[in-house]
Amino acid sequence: MAAKDLEPVTRDELSQPLMRLVPVVVMLAAMWVVEIVDVPLDGRLDRFGVHPRRLSGLDGIVFGPFLHRGFGHLFANTLPFLILGAAIAIGSVRRWLTVSVIIALVSGFGVWLFAASNTVTVGASGLVFGYLSYLVTRGIFARKVLYLLGGLLALFVYGGILWGLVPHPGISWSGHIFGAVGGVLAAALVHRPRPEEPGI
Repeated sequence: MAAKDLEPVTRDELSQPLMRLVPVVVMLAAMWVVEIVDVPLDGRLDRFGVHPRRLSGLDGIVFGPFLHRGFGHLFANTLPFLILGAAIAIGSVRRWLTVSVIIALVSGFGVWLFAASNTVTVGASGLVFGYLSYLVTRGIFARKVLYLLGGLLALFVYGGILWGLVPHPGISWSGHIFGAVGGVLAAALVHRPRPEEPGI
């Protein structure tokens, strides 16, 4: 065994995985700042959410995840967003960003195409459902036992939110469904088998 293998882990090496969680925390903090700002505005910022089948409502695909209908809505999304997002980001910030963009686009366009007319959809729940479905299915595409076990753990802890896929009045079930679809698509794209390099 080389002498280097016996060296203790340094503080910098321990802090590196934690630093990968910073973008997740920053995004969550932005949601809270936006909601605090929206209080004196009587929720008027929510108009920047997704407006189905209106060209002017497409920008809600970007802004919608940062907007919530009150602190109760934000509280419901905070912990699962933080834990599930952190579970992805701790492996790779770039992967978390890629997965988040794919989920947000699929969820947002799904809402824009299929949500009821004259509604405005806001909230990070599409991302939450996408993170869960990504974590549950990435082991299948990556063919890694550790990912499969992690997906089962995520399903055990947060599987109850899947009831949100069932249509309920006042709940953006389309955002939930397409968020989950986006998570599976992200897992398929990010963890697709790489072509083997030709032999020399």
